[in-house]
Amino acid sequence: MASSKLARLVIRGGTVITASSNQLADVLVEDRVVAAVTATGSDLSRNFSEAADRVLDATGRYVIPGGVDVHTHMEMPFGETYTSDTFETGTRAAIWGGTTTIVDFAIQSHGASLQDGLETWSRKAAGNCATDYGFHMVLTDVNESTLREMDQLVEQGVTSFKMFMAYPGVFYSTDGQILAAMQRAAGNGALIQMHAENGIAIDRLVTEALARGDVSPRFHGSTRPAALEGEATHRAIQLARVSGSPLYIVHLSAEEALAEVLDARDRGQSVFAETCPHYLFLTQHEMARDGFDGAKFVCSPPLRSHDDQNALWRGLVTDDLSVVATDHCPFCFKEQKELGRGDFSKIPNGVPGVEHRMDLLYQGVLQGKLTLSRWVEVTATAPARMFGLYPQKGSLQPGADADIVIYDPRTQATISAETHHMSIDYSCYEGMTVMGQVETVLLRGSVVLDKRQYVGTPSGRFIARGLCQYAR
Repeated sequence: MASSKLARLVIRGGTVITASSNQLADVLVEDRVVAAVTATGSDLSRNFSEAADRVLDATGRYVIPGGVDVHTHMEMPFGETYTSDTFETGTRAAIWGGTTTIVDFAIQSHGASLQDGLETWSRKAAGNCATDYGFHMVLTDVNESTLREMDQLVEQGVTSFKMFMAYPGVFYSTDGQILAAMQRAAGNGALIQMHAENGIAIDRLVTEALARGDVSPRFHGSTRPAALEGEATHRAIQLARVSGSPLYIVHLSAEEALAEVLDARDRGQSVFAETCPHYLFLTQHEMARDGFDGAKFVCSPPLRSHDDQNALWRGLVTDDLSVVATDHCPFCFKEQKELGRGDFSKIPNGVPGVEHRMDLLYQGVLQGKLTLSRWVEVTATAPARMFGLYPQKGSLQPGADADIVIYDPRTQATISAETHHMSIDYSCYEGMTVMGQVETVLLRGSVVLDKRQYVGTPSGRFIARGLCQYAR
């Protein structure tokens, strides 16, 4: 069934939650954008409703902006394989989870141009996405030509560039290359994103572990210690300090790394960081499961300790962690994760998550760790502002795209691979009971999930992004 094409729609009687307030209100949608947010039962709402094509009853529910997930990897090559979600399956699962916009990573191949990488990923996504989408660019080959191309991509709405201090021989950049890219970003306004782990030292630890016969999944964690994430985070921050560039640390997992971010922010540096649901809800003990089952939880940086987990929650409260993104990087257990049987270094790194971010973070609200407004901020508004999408995305103010979620806080659900919509044969949260569930989703005013029935189509559009709205 095709998604509804509506000129005028009213969401009535819900509690509208934004990053700064919550109120009982009606949301009026016209021509795909938010027309007004007005008191329930007001004259404006009644008059608007009389001419509406559809009225959605949100009584007893939350009405929130559609989620913005700024860290996904659809159809990404990794060694001998690819992530198991295509742009079609991954963005459809995102809709089920209340996310209406993703920003994925286009990758520059060694020896190729940035534009080639962008065009490759654009072809994958075009006509296949259930959500709207944008791209970051992964810089793997820094030279004078690609530095000039950074300016061109910023003009095209690709305003963030990811670099790696990990994965030597694949994605790794030297400190000199990183500094050169940061200097360019300082001039064109782009945001440098950093995978901050000391890959050179990690490779040595991995070689030593395999030589000892330590080959099971749990050694993935012990060979990527928190100290080497902290060291790389410190180094990235200092390079950004020298260049005058803002810096965004992706998938921060460890208290030591967070401490470096706090220090930088305290001295006024434009340094930001995200974490991911798996670091907030899972620990390193998952990698030590019996047999090879721990491979399901192999990601980089690895899952950490309960102490690290608690520090991350505190960082969200204090805004030293600005965003929660998923780093959705799914590899099936059968055939993909099993490539690393007998050698943990060959296990594809990544875990699924694009469908469950909103629900998992809502558990933080129920546990008293986050307010409702902070829940909306870290999953929608802050990522939109961080990556130049606000107020078009992450907002319920007049003129914003009508990307809207009706969320039922009273529904209980059990997360399972048998019922999720991601193209992967396991769940990291198998059997976990959550309270709260996405009920209805609108993308630019069209209902694409209707009371837990998917009615969408691959109607997502590429969004050209502006610059980071937090950088000084």
